[in-house]
Amino acid sequence: MSGSLNRFEHITRSIDAEYSNRSNAHIEITERNEPHPFELRNIHPELPSKVRKLFDDGHWEQAVFEAFKFIEKEVKRISGLRGKTGYALMMEAFNESNAKIKLNNLGTDSEIDEQRGYKSIFAGAAAGIRNPRGHEVDIGDTPDEAMDYLALASLLLRRLDAANVR
Repeated sequence: MSGSLNRFEHITRSIDAEYSNRSNAHIEITERNEPHPFELRNIHPELPSKVRKLFDDGHWEQAVFEAFKFIEKEVKRISGLRGKTGYALMMEAFNESNAKIKLNNLGTDSEIDEQRGYKSIFAGAAAGIRNPRGHEVDIGDTPDEAMDYLALASLLLRRLDAANVR
């Protein structure tokens, strides 16, 4: 029994240490007399409020995951596409040959190239940022990395805003 008790004590202390580290991150972020990192980086205000709460609580990779889930839901809603997710959804929604979401008039080579480029950025973000955080146990994003990913999510939402599709 004492072996089981020692193992339980070890697990409990590990959880306490992890919680303490994440709690300290929250204190560092929220108790400064300077603007919040979301304001400093101009993170899109329409990202769900839980993204900021997760970030503030030290759950950086989960904050990133939630932001990119939101983008996927917006693309599904705007495009009307069903039965597709992630990379496949983005490739079809922004396909320059038959775009469900047009980011411009698609009237010039430059506009077609822009559409194609954003199709790749949206699809790449789904495959390379969102998916690993949805399927892996511990990505280990730092606050700075999370802010970079959230800035990209904000850019993608702002591009949809600029196209007047939201």
